[in-house]
Amino acid sequence: MSAPTKRKSRPILHAATVLALLAGSAYLTVALRDQEQAKAPAVQAVTDVANLKSSNASRESGERVWERLDNPARSVLRDGDGGVLATFTDGARTATLTGPSRTFSEPANTKSRVVTENWVRFMPEPWTKGAEKEKWFKDWFNEYFGSEEDDIFAIAFQYTPGAPVKVDDEGIKYAGDAEFGPLNPDGSEGNDLRLEESDFYDYLGIPYTFRDGTTMQPEARRYRAMDCSGFIRTVLGYRARYPLMANDRAGDGLPRTANGMARSSLGADIIPLTGKGPRYDRPKSIDVLQPGDLVFFWLDARTGERLDHVGIYLGPDTDGAKIFISSREEVNGPTIGEKGGASRLDGNGYYATALRSAKRL
Repeated sequence: MSAPTKRKSRPILHAATVLALLAGSAYLTVALRDQEQAKAPAVQAVTDVANLKSSNASRESGERVWERLDNPARSVLRDGDGGVLATFTDGARTATLTGPSRTFSEPANTKSRVVTENWVRFMPEPWTKGAEKEKWFKDWFNEYFGSEEDDIFAIAFQYTPGAPVKVDDEGIKYAGDAEFGPLNPDGSEGNDLRLEESDFYDYLGIPYTFRDGTTMQPEARRYRAMDCSGFIRTVLGYRARYPLMANDRAGDGLPRTANGMARSSLGADIIPLTGKGPRYDRPKSIDVLQPGDLVFFWLDARTGERLDHVGIYLGPDTDGAKIFISSREEVNGPTIGEKGGASRLDGNGYYATALRSAKRL
């Protein structure tokens, strides 16, 4: 899998650190409890009409079955009873695997809880039709299907309010409660209270050299801070090793801003941007969303045609609301809370009405 080049200070997750990560925190509970599962919505719904090419005999034998579905084009792996084991979308490296049930919550800011069997991981290559027959995929799937190694969701919640600090073997604090950004001297409550532009290297407090040779220096005032796109780059790039760009200009990797990510050619556009800016169309339906998708918002008219916020879709909470996580100035960091607007994509709340597009990376 390709990964950004960097100086020696990149975290090296040795055995002790890995064990510490797997231990989790009070804000991430790996649960296999019947009472929790009973409250959870269906793990994943495939709404297309199935077109299985297997016989009843193979289904009764417990044999795994592959099928192809459209809108978006994807390959779904099912068990012998028809249950979804994994979903792989054409053009995307994101894979959603079914695994042990977990509960994600943020007691400091919300009563919402997401109980899920979805584990979201990156494959080493984008998915193509028939890739299930290739050696790279078989090796990857054998390693990660059923694995409880930290996935995208587990990593994301290592930056929510109260999350404990984690330190690697080089002494770098690579996880723990993150801020959104430093106070804006010209801002006020509800009006640019905190400054944007804090990226993952600011949070870490180390210089970072990108693959194109660009070296970015951290700002001391932004230490332990990440704005909305900085949070995505921390989780997906620095931690999950998806390639990163230094900015939004042409290159191979995840751009710096929400607007750059939304408009990039990376992955698969699950909900394409429609309408004419600056007032783009709200999606008529969000049923196509899958846990792990990036969701993009148009919140501020001052940004013109630019999309100005990004989060990660988690799936339904125990009340059935479609929940996402993002870094926001109102909570001062990554959150699924309600301060400044509920973290739900359905209904007619602040973020729901501002949703404009989604991408499966």
